[in-house]
Amino acid sequence: MSPFFVGFVIMALASLAIYAKGSKLPPVRHHTYFHATVPFIAATAYLAMTFGIGDVLKIDGTVTLTARYADWAITTPILLTGLVLTALHERKEASGFLVAIIVLDVLMVLTGLISSLAILPVMKLVWFLWSTAAFLGVLYILWGPLRVLSRSYGGPLDSAYTKNLSILSIVWVLYPVVFAVGPEGVQAISPLASAWAILVLDVVAKVVYAFIAASNIEIAVRNLRDEDYRA
Repeated sequence: MSPFFVGFVIMALASLAIYAKGSKLPPVRHHTYFHATVPFIAATAYLAMTFGIGDVLKIDGTVTLTARYADWAITTPILLTGLVLTALHERKEASGFLVAIIVLDVLMVLTGLISSLAILPVMKLVWFLWSTAAFLGVLYILWGPLRVLSRSYGGPLDSAYTKNLSILSIVWVLYPVVFAVGPEGVQAISPLASAWAILVLDVVAKVVYAFIAASNIEIAVRNLRDEDYRA
């Protein structure tokens, strides 16, 4: 069975499950909407890839799946928005961080697409490295200034931010590895193996992470309420 069709089914069902299970209470409901929307967008991309829509056949015989990059350009900023809001404990200080981190994130995806579309190995490498630089910028903001701010606020939400950030960072670091060894890079693995590998990463980053992140945030908010009650 095609990994793209499998991805479509998993993501479509996950979107419904995340929304059904997620909290609808005001303090955390926007996170439920974030995480339910992400797999729905991914399902759309996987459906497009199932039918070959957006596929670009290059002269070297490899194929770039532009629908995948369109998915990442939309879904990763949503995931980052949830992280930033958690780091700032839902305070209204997010605009500057969000603009910077989303610009770097989208730039990372677009330069990754350029690297995939490039034919000459040196051009692939240049654009891959530039994409990696943008990715490192994203990680710096998350682990640097945002981590400092979250620690300064302290409390249960800081713990939730650290847990969620750690999980997402580990998964996201694996994407460029698959990119590098797959058909977009040195072609050490087949396109089919690359497709399955990315599907697994997508499921972890967009579905498994959604349930874990929601649980961490709900526990943090509950603990905050208990602290307020005891105070």
